[in-house]
Amino acid sequence: QFLMANKLDTAMWISRLFTVYCSALFVLPLLGLHEAASFYQRALLANALTSALRLHQRLPHFQLSRAFLAQALLEDSCHYLLYSLIFVNSYPVTMSIFPVLLFSLLHAATYTKKVLDARSSNSLPFLRNLLEKLNANQQNILKFIACNEIFLMPATVFMLFSGQGSLLQPFIYYRFLTLRYSSRRNPYCRTLFTELRIVVEHLIMKPSCPVFIRRLCLSGISFISRLAPTVA
Repeated sequence: QFLMANKLDTAMWISRLFTVYCSALFVLPLLGLHEAASFYQRALLANALTSALRLHQRLPHFQLSRAFLAQALLEDSCHYLLYSLIFVNSYPVTMSIFPVLLFSLLHAATYTKKVLDARSSNSLPFLRNLLEKLNANQQNILKFIACNEIFLMPATVFMLFSGQGSLLQPFIYYRFLTLRYSSRRNPYCRTLFTELRIVVEHLIMKPSCPVFIRRLCLSGISFISRLAPTVA
């Protein structure tokens, strides 16, 4: 009754569980490397479906207008719909599957707990314990996802020069990264950029750091800072 009363949430729960399943079989290629590539695409397609459903839930009345598009781009679900479309037809990259896997796992765990509560307050204690441990590490998981999002930017450039990526992919991914940086719901991308800058500046200001490396890093920090979008 609980599942039928929340059909859209249930559909997203099932698609997230399928995303976790496909992502796991890509990361751990138990069925062979050839099958792993197909699971990579299935995971991203399932994530695209979940993101589209979530976006429909957040913005139910579609309008073909610039205002609607601007509002949609503020939603995290729109960001990850774009993310799935960027990588679904590209060469499989293990780094790119971790954000999809971990976000799906976190959201699926939250809804699984609701399903268990609807069934009984004491049902499946072992599973509840696992879900509690996952929830306790949520902040670390979100930071790890943000770290993946950041380091995928140079990875897309490397893929381009190695012949495994398209010319447009780095530019489209840069747009995705600016959306994540400006996210209203998830500040972890901004936080990680700040923390990485502090760590790098601390290291290069040590007397043992060569001058040319210090200048190179400061130039890199200045360049990245200019590319960063303004956040209201």
